[in-house]
Order: sequence, then structure tokens, then C-alpha cells
Amino acid sequence: MLRVLSRHTGPGALVAAAFIGPGTVTVCTLAGVNFGYGLLWAMLLSVLATMVLQEMAARAGLVTGQGLTQVLREQLRNRPWLRFVILLLILSAVVVGNAAYEAGNISGGRLGLETLLGLEEQTAARFLSLPIGAAAFLLLYLGSYLVLERVLVLLVMLMSLAFLVTAVLTGPDPLPLVRGLLVPTFNDASLLTVVGLIGTTVVPYNLFLHASLVQAKWQGPAHLKDARRDTVVAIGVGGIVSMSIIVSAAAVESRGVSNAADLARSLEPLFGRTARYLLGIGLFAAGITSAITAPLAAAYVASGCLGWGSDLRHPGFRMVWIGVLALGIVFSSLAISPIEIIRFAQVANGIALPVVAGILLWLMNQQSVLGVYVNRRFQNLAGFLILLVTVVLGGRALLLVITG
Repeated sequence: MLRVLSRHTGPGALVAAAFIGPGTVTVCTLAGVNFGYGLLWAMLLSVLATMVLQEMAARAGLVTGQGLTQVLREQLRNRPWLRFVILLLILSAVVVGNAAYEAGNISGGRLGLETLLGLEEQTAARFLSLPIGAAAFLLLYLGSYLVLERVLVLLVMLMSLAFLVTAVLTGPDPLPLVRGLLVPTFNDASLLTVVGLIGTTVVPYNLFLHASLVQAKWQGPAHLKDARRDTVVAIGVGGIVSMSIIVSAAAVESRGVSNAADLARSLEPLFGRTARYLLGIGLFAAGITSAITAPLAAAYVASGCLGWGSDLRHPGFRMVWIGVLALGIVFSSLAISPIEIIRFAQVANGIALPVVAGILLWLMNQQSVLGVYVNRRFQNLAGFLILLVTVVLGGRALLLVITG
């Protein structure tokens, strides 16, 4: 079955696995609990923005045969200071940001296991981070793209099924759901949640990950059509999963619900233990898939910045992902709230997104790099609008945080 799936799927599945992590699950839960179906439009916008930017990253990878950081190194070789500043900025944002993300990813997977095993608020539960980290280590150490793809496709299928079935169990009202999806409404109370939904879906490190992974699946621009189809389908499925979490969370009262584990406990009296187990499985799958892809993306970025190439078995490549994974295991095992770790990761992501999106837009207009495959006018317009929205919303949200 997995062999058949791997012929029809590609790196898009890994991108979906990366962005549907514990951060996405947490923010979607809060969106549904606090605002019902009212912010589904923000998730739809986020999914469309992700498709636009990920298509650009995949196109750059296929046409150049290199990762984004490798292309930047070559483009800026005659401007050493600018190259140093930009690569240092990317290296810091992605590698440091992913180290923060990794703690949240492993913590999210741990929350899922706690929910399934009934170990909530027990000291021993913190040690569940170790088997999750060990599983991620084993898959990454094997250094096989095909193995990674098949495992992550299976986990994404499991996660999708869990969240979709949970949403169906809650019996959503179709008319309010459609209205929430198509009619944008927000205010200062929902602004931070809107920014969170965008920030957990349009993930900067996924752009670097996608550009590198397409080369492991396909060769050259002749496969652009395959890459685009794969991107749209996989991210579309990811968006439906995220919306399912919002729909599920809209079925409960907001009191005492701050994450998917709380949501699972709240749904149990309404829809039985099935809902609890489904959400536990979904949260665990979301955590472990992101726990694999975050270190992988950090290693690709570091390898490109430092000129190591993109061999999964390169000692430097392995050193980076092992470091990110180890930090994630350590911090997720400490007596720190998993939700606080996840929220910190979202702040790091919000700061990095406009910078990375701006650099990508500049790169996609360099004819010396992409030739006839540079951005068309409508692609530039869509990219600029995405950049503008992230800057404006992010700036306004930061102002709200500062002013209290």
C-alpha cells in the first residue's frame, strides 16, 4: 500500500507533516473553542498562502537542482558582507527557531501519549519524550528519503483520519461552518489567534525543506507539474485536517481548554472515549511527524549555508539534526509547560516569516537563476500580498502584546 502511495505522493506530504504539528493543533483548538467557526476563513487564507510560497520553493529546487541557501550563496558571492548577513540571519532564524519548535513538537507528541495512556499531570509522563525522540532519531539516522516519505505519509494518513472522524462526531452545523469559511471577520480579541493560524501554517523552514526534498523525488523542471500537483493536494489535505480541529473544538465550552489534550477530555463526556482516543492519536502523530521534519529542515539550511551539500549521511548534516533533536528532548523533558514551549516557537516563527518570504520573492525574480521559470506577474502579486499581510498582522499583534 505504501509503495502505491509513494508513486503518487512526494515532498508535499512531508511539508504537510511538518506544518500540522502541535503548534497548529494548539492554535486551531483555541480558535475553535474561543471563536467557534468564525476563524475558518483565516485557515483557508493560510492554506492558499502556503500553496503559493511552497510552489515557489519547489520550483526553485527543481530548476536549480540546489537548496535555497545554496542558491543564495551563489547569487551573493560578489557581495560577501551581504551574503554573510543574509545567511547568518537565515541560519539563526531557522536553526534556532527549529530548536524551539522541536521542544514543542516532542512535547506535543508526549501530550498525545499522555492522553492515550491516562498519565496526565504525572511526573513519569515527562519521560515519554525519550521514546518519541528515539523514534525520530532512528528514522533520521537511516538517511533514506524513501523511508522517511513512506513513514510520514502513513502518519499523516493516521492523523488526518483521527481529526476528521472527531470533527464528524461533533455533528457540525453546515450553514455557520460555510459562513465562517467564506466571510472574514476579526477584531482585536481574535487578532493574535488569526496571526497564530497563519504562523503555524505558513512555516518558514518548510520552504527550505521543500526546495531540498523535491530533488530527492524528481530531477529537473520537467517534473514541475508533478511537484505542483503534489503541493496542492498535500497542503489541501493538511488544511482540511486543521479545519477539522477547529470544528471539533467549536463543540465544547472554552472553560479550561487550552490544548488538544484538554479538548480530548472535554469531548469525552459528550461523544464517549472514542473522541478522546482519536484526538490523542492525532496529537501524537502531529508531534512525531514534526519532530522528524524540523531537525531535517534545520540540517538542510545549515548544510546550504556552510556548503556541505545535501547528503543525509554527511557528518555535518547529521551533527545539526542530532543537535536540534537533542535540545528538543532535553527541554521537553524539563518541568516546563508544553504549551509555553509551543507558544514561544510561534513567536520565533512570526519574526522569521516576513524575512524569509521577502528573500524568496527576490530570488524567484532572478532570471540569471531561474531563466524562463521566474515568477509571473500574478505569482509576484500573490507573494507580495502574502508578505504584506504577514507584516501588517504581525506588527499589529506585536503592538497589542507590547501595550497589553
